[in-house]
Amino acid sequence: MKAATDDTRHEEPPALPDEQRPDPAAEAEGRRPSTPPPEHRSGAGKWVALFAVLALMAVAALLWMRSGEHGKLTETTRDLAQNRVIFTHPSAGQTESEIVLPGNLQAFNEASIFARTNGYLKAWHVDIGAKVTEGQVLAEIEAPDVDAQLRQASASLAQARSNLEIANLNFARQKDLLEKKVASQQEFDQNRTNVDAMRASVQAGEANVQNLTAQKDFQSLKAPFAGIVTKRSTDVGALISAANGQELFRIARTDTLRVNVYVPQAYAAKVREGATAFLVFAEFPGEKIQGKVAHIAGAIDPATRTLQTEIQVDNKDSRLFPGSFANAHLLLPLQKAPTVVPVNTLLFRKEGLQVAVVDKDNIVRLRKVTIGQDFGATLEVLSGVAREDRIVVNPSDSLQDGTKVEATEQPAAAKDK
Repeated sequence: MKAATDDTRHEEPPALPDEQRPDPAAEAEGRRPSTPPPEHRSGAGKWVALFAVLALMAVAALLWMRSGEHGKLTETTRDLAQNRVIFTHPSAGQTESEIVLPGNLQAFNEASIFARTNGYLKAWHVDIGAKVTEGQVLAEIEAPDVDAQLRQASASLAQARSNLEIANLNFARQKDLLEKKVASQQEFDQNRTNVDAMRASVQAGEANVQNLTAQKDFQSLKAPFAGIVTKRSTDVGALISAANGQELFRIARTDTLRVNVYVPQAYAAKVREGATAFLVFAEFPGEKIQGKVAHIAGAIDPATRTLQTEIQVDNKDSRLFPGSFANAHLLLPLQKAPTVVPVNTLLFRKEGLQVAVVDKDNIVRLRKVTIGQDFGATLEVLSGVAREDRIVVNPSDSLQDGTKVEATEQPAAAKDK
C-alpha cells in the first residue's frame, strides 16, 4: 500500500505540446514565458471589430445623405436663380354682370280697414290668415242712431214729395185760370216758385237719404280686393268711432310680391325693365327664386345716389311672406364681354397698377393697366393688355422690367380655382 502511494507521488506529468513547452532560454534570462490568450479573449476582439465596421458604415451613410441634401439645395438654388415664372392669358368675361342688393318683400296691394260710422261691433266673420274675395263682408257694426236718422230722412223725403205734388196741381190750375183771365199774373208766379221750392226740398231729402243709406252700408266692413287678412284689431262689443281712425283689419294681396332695391349709380344705366332677377332667402338655402324687374324710378336719389328699382316675384303658392328679407341678385347685360385677369397678377407699385408680361423672348415687360369692374376673383382690364399676352401669375416684388425668365403656362385646373 505504501509502495503504491510513493509510486503515485513520483509519477511524471504528461508531456506538453511543442508550442506550449517553456523556452529554456527565456527561463535562463528570467523572462516569463509567453502563453497564448484564452479562447474568450479571441471572441471579444471579433465583436469590437464588428462594432467598428458598423460605426464606419453609419458615418458613411450619414455623409452620403448630407451630400444628397446638399445636391438638392444646390439644384433648388440653381432653379431659383433661373427666375422661373408661371403665366396665364387674359380671358373674356361674362356678358352679364351680377350685383347683390338687400331688399324687403312687400305685398302687391295692402290696405288698412277703418270704420266710417259710429257704433258697436256686432260680429266679425274672418280672422288672420283667412283668404277673402273682393267685396266679402269682414265684420258688421251696429248703429241704431244711424238707422233712426235714415227712417226720419225717408219720412221727410216722402213728405217733400207730397208737397211737390200738391204744388204741381196748384200750378196747373193757376195756369188755366191765367189763360182765362181769372187769376192774376202774381198768383201764377207764386205757384210757379212754390213748385220750384218743393222740387228743391225733394232733392235735399233724397240727398239726405242717400247719405244715411251710405252710412248704413258702412256698417258692413267689406274687403276692397282679394287677399289675405293679416291683422284683426277689434272684437265683438267694441266701441267703434269713425273719428279716432282705429284700424280694424288689414288685408294684403300676396299672389304677387314686390321687392324694392336701390341700385348704385355705377350700375344704374345697365338696369332694364324685364331684366332677370333672383331672390335668395336664408330659410331656403341654396335656392334661387326667379323674379323680374317691373319698374324703374327713372331718377337718381341725390341723397343716396341710388336708383329705386322694383322687382316682382310670383307667389301664387303663398310660399313667401310680406316683410321678409331677401338678397336680390340682378343680372345686368353688358355691351360686350370684358377682358379680365386674375387678381393675383397685379403689381401694386408707386407707378400704379401693373402686370408683368412675358414677351416672345421670355423677357419680362412691366405694363401699366387700367382697371374697370371688380368681379371678385377676376378684374376687368380696360387697357394695358391683350388677350394673347402672357401674364405672370403671383409675380414677386423683386421682379423687374427686362428680366430674363423661364416661363411655364399655368395648368387649366389651377385656373378654375
